[in-house]
Amino acid sequence: MLETTTSAIRPPDEAAMAAARELHSRLTKPAGSLGLLEDLSVRLAGLAGVCPPPVPEPAAVAIFAGDHGVHAQRVTPWPQEVTAQMIGNFLAGGAVVNAFARQAGASVTVVDVGVAHPLPVPEPAGSEPTEPAGSASDLAAPRLIDASVRRGTRDLSVTAALTRDEALAAVLTGVRVADELIDAGAGILLTGDMGIGNTTPAAALIAAFTGADPLDATGRGTGVDDETYAHKVAVVRAALARHTPDPSDPLGVLAAVGGLEHAALAGLILGAAARRTPVLLDGVIAVSAALAAAAFAPDAVAAMVAGHRSAEPGATVALRHLGLDPLIDLGLRLGEGTGALLALPVVTGAVRVLHEVATFDSAGVAEK
Repeated sequence: MLETTTSAIRPPDEAAMAAARELHSRLTKPAGSLGLLEDLSVRLAGLAGVCPPPVPEPAAVAIFAGDHGVHAQRVTPWPQEVTAQMIGNFLAGGAVVNAFARQAGASVTVVDVGVAHPLPVPEPAGSEPTEPAGSASDLAAPRLIDASVRRGTRDLSVTAALTRDEALAAVLTGVRVADELIDAGAGILLTGDMGIGNTTPAAALIAAFTGADPLDATGRGTGVDDETYAHKVAVVRAALARHTPDPSDPLGVLAAVGGLEHAALAGLILGAAARRTPVLLDGVIAVSAALAAAAFAPDAVAAMVAGHRSAEPGATVALRHLGLDPLIDLGLRLGEGTGALLALPVVTGAVRVLHEVATFDSAGVAEK
């Protein structure tokens, strides 16, 4: 399934991109006056293979959740059971991601790929929505999919976090969720994540794929003090020295130092890219997963849109490596999909320009 997915990922359509640039030159605005929005709309035309590209709606947020054995190294002050408790909050509609999703008209799907503690009653793995993504019932009642691979990863500072088979199972879960959401009508997917301690494996993934020093790839996560931060950097550095992950083997990197939610997010991105559907990336967890997706299939980057610049320094390292410009920069570091949701209207607006703005000829406006 992974090989089938990656083989379906193609480069952007150059003719569609050229048509989008030409159309921009005829719209009633100075050339280049919309800055990055023009570049984004051209990229989305290339992804869709048509100009103008489809308006990216409705939107579907997929929150992948998992726990981490490295939590035992005291890299965060938050107790591990918070992961499961926050899933309950997502399902009750009480988290920040829910508020932003209601504002944006986006559906929320929570996927347990490896939570350590018991969850609220889940739906069977692979269950399908009864209505299209973004419908009123989806917005009112976020749904939970039980696709647990194992109850949390192993401690990456001691041994490999996952076996290759476990990492692959998580990646394929992400691919299946992407297919399900797109089949249900989603026009754009948004990445979400939940997992206490998950910025530590994210930092390890970013350092492994980019070659960055762990000090530059590691942030303070939920806001640790100086002593805990220095310890966290040391844990990441030691894990990389122990496993020496090879960036040309993305599955091996995910298995050695990744998390189940990171692997599943990589699969979601690959699944969307294979379906030529844009993926709006959230913060540092998402971009660390995006590095893995790009290692599996370099052309998958064409489907990626960087929603925001996370306050976590590793996010900037990863975005630079991917060649992606973030749409907004608000100092966010919450995760869940919150930054991606705030950036969603920017993406939609970029495409609507190509659909709805008059040309100089049609509007009877004189050109320069």
